[in-house]
Amino acid sequence: MPQPNALCVYCGSSSGQHPEYAEQARRFGAEMARRGITLVYGGGNVGLMGIVADAVLAGGGKVTGVIPRQLVEREVAHAGLSELVVVDTMHQRKTRMFELSDAFVALPGGFGTMDEMFEMLTWAQLGLHRYPCAFLDVRDYYRDLRGMMDHMVGEHFVRAEQRESIWFGDDMNALFDWMQHYQGSYQPKWIDRDSVEA
Repeated sequence: MPQPNALCVYCGSSSGQHPEYAEQARRFGAEMARRGITLVYGGGNVGLMGIVADAVLAGGGKVTGVIPRQLVEREVAHAGLSELVVVDTMHQRKTRMFELSDAFVALPGGFGTMDEMFEMLTWAQLGLHRYPCAFLDVRDYYRDLRGMMDHMVGEHFVRAEQRESIWFGDDMNALFDWMQHYQGSYQPKWIDRDSVEA
């Protein structure tokens, strides 16, 4: 596929314990702006979310935030975005972010980041999209997750082709290059037909 037009970034509403997390988020946002890629994200002004958005905006890029009404009311919505889409529920938020994007990247984050990214991995596994999904690693943050995915393959819960379609690394240029050359293909989900009763 060509360079994505709109990249969905999932990341923490915290900045994390180490300054490298914020610095990498800032550099990633600046690189998106330099490449003319629109940022789609959760609409917050806090943590790595706010840092990525601010970096894209500072570089002259476009940022679309999608946020549930309850979080706007808690005053965590970013007020300076190119566009802020307010929805009613978290489910609507994830669906709208998907609809606006043609690639997905996770920076370091917590349960919310994992929930959102794994939903996109699951949808790819089910053939609902063929967009690139990647984890931009910082300080080996995703090392154990990568190992867990390999373990899933070894235990025959995930197909090797599905695992190999997910990118892990800490080199932003390598990530953008990988996305430009990504060839999405559908591999049916691993279902053990022998264990299903007729």
